[in-house]
Amino acid sequence: MTTSRYPVPELNDVPEDIRAKILEVQDKAGFVPNVFLAFARRPAEWRAFFAYHDALMVPESVGRASGLSKGEREMIVTTTSAANHCLYCVVAHGAILRIYEKKPLLADQVAINYRKADISPRQRAMLDFAMKVCLHSDEIDDADFAALHAQGFNDEDAWDIAAITAFFGLSNRMASFSGMMPNPEFYLMGRVPKAKPAA
Repeated sequence: MTTSRYPVPELNDVPEDIRAKILEVQDKAGFVPNVFLAFARRPAEWRAFFAYHDALMVPESVGRASGLSKGEREMIVTTTSAANHCLYCVVAHGAILRIYEKKPLLADQVAINYRKADISPRQRAMLDFAMKVCLHSDEIDDADFAALHAQGFNDEDAWDIAAITAFFGLSNRMASFSGMMPNPEFYLMGRVPKAKPAA
């Protein structure tokens, strides 16, 4: 069950363009993350949501460079989703974070207390900024940008940090209010190294 409150369409019942994207994700991951079908009940919103998601999380897909690594983007999602108490996004993006960073403990650390996590001073500054955007965006000032600049981030990076935080604030609330649950597969991903094939 992907949600407890809204019906989830069958894959064969969604528009072709959405089905093609979902099948592409299934081929890569080995399963369909619940968010893809849960949001497909409203195709126009699905398209808008995933277009913005990809522009932020896969910037090369829209021809844009980013000063943030894939792991750092997932770190922002996991940390701020925990602040928003979103089970789905913490579990799903925590799994992706573990894989990108190759650190099985990192997602749990940043979700519980990023200030004690095994991260660099640069990443700490990034998460300080993200958390202020998440919880007190009205208080962002020049000093917050200066703290990022001191760690080598520029103003476009600050935009990325803020936009990822804000976008997933929307995602967190949609997942939480609709009762969306993480796929069981996410819980174990990236926690135990894959066995090496026999020689």
